[in-house]
Amino acid sequence: MRIARLLTLSGLAFATPALAAPPAKPAMTKPADPKPAGQTPSSLETETRAWHQKRLANLTSEEGWLSLVGLHWLNEGDNRFGSAADNDFVFPEGTPARIGTFTRKGNQVTLTLQPGVTLTRAGKPFTGGALGTSEGPEDVLSLGTLRFYLIPRGEKMGLRVKDPEAPARKQFHGIPTWPASAAWRIEGRFEPATTPRKLSIPNVLGTVEEMNSPGTLVFQVGGQEYRLDPVLESDSGPFFVIFGDQTNRNDSYGAGRFLYVDQPTKDGRVVLDFNRAYNPPCAFSPYATCPLPPAQNKLKLRVEAGEKRYGDH
Repeated sequence: MRIARLLTLSGLAFATPALAAPPAKPAMTKPADPKPAGQTPSSLETETRAWHQKRLANLTSEEGWLSLVGLHWLNEGDNRFGSAADNDFVFPEGTPARIGTFTRKGNQVTLTLQPGVTLTRAGKPFTGGALGTSEGPEDVLSLGTLRFYLIPRGEKMGLRVKDPEAPARKQFHGIPTWPASAAWRIEGRFEPATTPRKLSIPNVLGTVEEMNSPGTLVFQVGGQEYRLDPVLESDSGPFFVIFGDQTNRNDSYGAGRFLYVDQPTKDGRVVLDFNRAYNPPCAFSPYATCPLPPAQNKLKLRVEAGEKRYGDH
């Protein structure tokens, strides 16, 4: 799975605020609430709220994850699709019973339409032929309010279907969060890898992708040291962290959360702002293909910051 594509679509590569001092030693299992230099609790709350509003705007946009209504995996050969129950891919009600056939030959896919069915590709009439797999606007097919396109995932080839009129989008009611806390905006250090290395990232499809990992993020909570291994989406962009913690059992999404961390300063300092920890797309839709935390990124503590569990997920 291409994590970079997944995250680009989510529109969440936001910058992290200025560096802050490390938190004070917590009482019991919950961190104390220190006051980082250069940022008051009220400004942290304001900045976190603004970040989360932008996050929600991306999530609820017409192209956001809440518009997903289908994910179908192509077999070699012909794959018929339409709203009739005997199709290989059953499309939502209101679409033609027989729309056409996707034919897969290895990594090549062509589309043959039923007589009388009209689609558009990139907004222009499309009568069938070879299909691209860039997941970009030029390869998006449209039928009524539906938008669908191919997604390569390793050896798999899928068809992702979106609808801006999806109930999940229309009935969205927000995501509960923990209150913003300076205790969870933690200054740590970056330990660069001594040689180029790959991080094995599992996903919900049961496969594993090898991703470039620049090193390790090291930080402390309550005097205890913790470590997280990020991956890179680009050489100059922020680090991307897929992590789990003990709130996943009951309070946050069970499969873990995501976090962006700005690249380190020249002296190796980093800030992990767990107030901006957010749910992966799979928390909102069974049709997403999400990466999962590698074993070393499952923290043995409760990170009571960022987004909580959404709905029944």
